[in-house]
Amino acid sequence: MFNLTLGQLLDIQAERYPNRDAVVYYFEKVRWTYSEFRDRVNKTAKGLLKMGIQEGDHVAIWATNVPEWILFQFATARIGAVMVTVNTNYKVFELEYLLRQSDSTTLVMSKGFKDSDYVDHINQLCPTLKGSQAGKLNNPRLPFLKNIIFIGEEKYPGMYNWEDLYEMGKDISDDELIQRESRLDPHQVINMQYTSGTTGFPKGVMLTHHNITNNGAGIADCMKLTHEDRLCIPVPLFHCFGCVLGVMACVSKGAAMVFLESFNPIKVMESVHNERCTGLHGVPTMFIAILEHPDFEKYDFSSLRTGIMAGSPCPVKVMEEVIDKMNMQEITIAYGQTESSPVITQTRTDDPLEFRVSTVGRPLPNVEVRIVDPETGEDVPFGVQGELVTRGYGIMKGYYKMEEATRAAIDENGWLHTGDLATMDEKGYCKITGRLKDMIIRGGENIYPREIEEFLYTHPAVKDVQVIGVPDKKYGEEVMAYLILKNNLDKIPSEEDIIQFVKKGLSRFKAPRYVRFLDAYPMTASGKIQKYRLRDMAIEELGLEDIANIETA
Repeated sequence: MFNLTLGQLLDIQAERYPNRDAVVYYFEKVRWTYSEFRDRVNKTAKGLLKMGIQEGDHVAIWATNVPEWILFQFATARIGAVMVTVNTNYKVFELEYLLRQSDSTTLVMSKGFKDSDYVDHINQLCPTLKGSQAGKLNNPRLPFLKNIIFIGEEKYPGMYNWEDLYEMGKDISDDELIQRESRLDPHQVINMQYTSGTTGFPKGVMLTHHNITNNGAGIADCMKLTHEDRLCIPVPLFHCFGCVLGVMACVSKGAAMVFLESFNPIKVMESVHNERCTGLHGVPTMFIAILEHPDFEKYDFSSLRTGIMAGSPCPVKVMEEVIDKMNMQEITIAYGQTESSPVITQTRTDDPLEFRVSTVGRPLPNVEVRIVDPETGEDVPFGVQGELVTRGYGIMKGYYKMEEATRAAIDENGWLHTGDLATMDEKGYCKITGRLKDMIIRGGENIYPREIEEFLYTHPAVKDVQVIGVPDKKYGEEVMAYLILKNNLDKIPSEEDIIQFVKKGLSRFKAPRYVRFLDAYPMTASGKIQKYRLRDMAIEELGLEDIANIETA
């Protein structure tokens, strides 16, 4: 196992494979060898040092998969700062919570994504920004936040841009950078990703160099990845799928990373075709979009061999078509969660097809997995459903500033309780069979009903709200909101009004697909709302029985 910082690992690969491709953006005409990549990381790290970023400072990044993202990931780790990843779909309400809870001193951001204008959002959140000197932001709502760095050449009031960072870095010597890095420990926290765990608002999962370098290497070994491979990475870098299953897996072996700024099926196919990619990562909906694209037959997938399909349950038919039509004979399935860095189990390239489509594989090397009775904590027999718990090098340091939540997730013996129900066979292969926790997985995005419920309570017409997941053929699950409205309203909102209200305030993927109004919720005798009955009602009302039956088959 590695006992290295990210910077040390990058140095090793830059010495070992100096002239091999490290970072490729086919459409943006960016191509850096491992040696060039290391040099650019060092330039970025020096700029951050000059800016005054201290060891342990929290620095956030809010951008799509632009080249600067990957530079930032390694530059922050090189100086011992903690990179806080921000979901590209976030809007003002979500961004403020994350920046405040994380105590971030710095935000690196791009222009925007889809319907979100990040520059507009940050100016809404920080009204004094336009009148501030760069690096001197003073916002009482975000007392730690001082620096905003814009990715791009444009100059915005109160912000540095990326070139300013490089200019500042010229004042920092190689020795100063080496001196900072020499103090670092592989068990220091250098990455914080936000997840809601089991309930409530997002929690900052604290991950170390040791966590993600070793998880990346374990993932790569399951894929039989080597320095000869070229992995296409269209999944978001703000998520572990991109920055660990993609980046850290590749860097652990010196493989090439072929990035897309965001997912687009045509661009994925062109990148694979022209860069002769040997691997491709994606959630099932991405693979479906590629397979069903009218131009699919125009592209050559013969170079493909491996990759990972993960993020939500992988339909058997999709898996079979990916193997057959995209030549991905050695594609793997991975399962995990951010709190475990993230992969816990993974299939291997030589596993029989039946295991690759019906299980989430076996534990990674040096990772322990047990299936336990949720009530007693005792191991259950092979083939019997229980909660999947895990222990090993990948377990997070904890949730930032949330000791009680950390204790609830990790028991006194170091076992992380995933909240997922599973079975395990005699060979160690696991099947995920359900969830203890109240969570919706829509097309690979984790959605926590409580967050949407809390937001909907801010609507002036809403008295009570319950959010559930319902089966969906395309995304696996969709969001549905059951609302009880206040009495004596002047204007009664429509279902569409509620959907648009959420879209304006939260990430679009969190907006309900379905909204229904009720007078009362089904309750237990003790007054607890029975969400499972709401789900049953929804399945019947929406005519989703066939999809629900497939889901439970």
